[in-house]
Amino acid sequence: MNTAPIQIELEVADGIAVLTLNRPEKRNAISDAMRSELIAALEQVAGDAKIRALVLTGNGKGFCAGGDVAGMQRRMDAPAGEVGFNGWTRQQRVHHSIALLHTMPKPVIAAVNGSANGLGADMALACDFVIASEEASFAWSYIKRGLIPDGGGMYFLPRRVGLSRAKQLIFTGRKVEAAEALQLGIADRLCRPDALLADAQAWARELSQGSAAALALGKSIIDQSFELPAEQVFAQGSQAQGICYTTQAHRDAVLAFLNAGTREKSA
Repeated sequence: MNTAPIQIELEVADGIAVLTLNRPEKRNAISDAMRSELIAALEQVAGDAKIRALVLTGNGKGFCAGGDVAGMQRRMDAPAGEVGFNGWTRQQRVHHSIALLHTMPKPVIAAVNGSANGLGADMALACDFVIASEEASFAWSYIKRGLIPDGGGMYFLPRRVGLSRAKQLIFTGRKVEAAEALQLGIADRLCRPDALLADAQAWARELSQGSAAALALGKSIIDQSFELPAEQVFAQGSQAQGICYTTQAHRDAVLAFLNAGTREKSA
């Protein structure tokens, strides 16, 4: 009988999934076992057409303290000839979990309830939007462990705050409190701690009312638009629009508009 605690909780209500990092005694630091649960949950959300949006949050006082330091100890204790390959293998899992968040074909909101450090800060920015408690904080604290951001921070953070500010935050690893996070663009919204989850769920419902196909296709192109030339963005947009033309959501919306116009003319 498996008595291991559940480290990832997933609940769905009214089409909105809430994924909770559930290791509060460790400030939700991500262990290898927890990462496996996270990947499975994210794949489940991505593949469930009934889920329109996802909220990611943490249980307890912290959002996510980053990678589990105990796991770092085990990596250092590995035989010298295995450290590099073991690290590379682990990185594949890290990147897979971040990619699942970033490429989720539906809106994703990070509801940051407390401190988001290292990998936790990266995970928040891998989401489409960040709503933070007034008690939240962010720190790209990798430098304090002799590391670089490995959860996408070097990609996401400059796009949020600009290149120079991103370098400052990564080079110092300093803490950014909630008010400054909003000012810099790390967070999109702030709210009272007791309203965080409800506000995040309400925002998720607002963002996910439209056509699921149009949302997924539009998101996939927008997320690449900084790297691609305009011609390629236009080309991908044309292809995606062709798909949208075939969807029931488009057909229903057009017919509803035309029928409304007909009724107005005959009134």
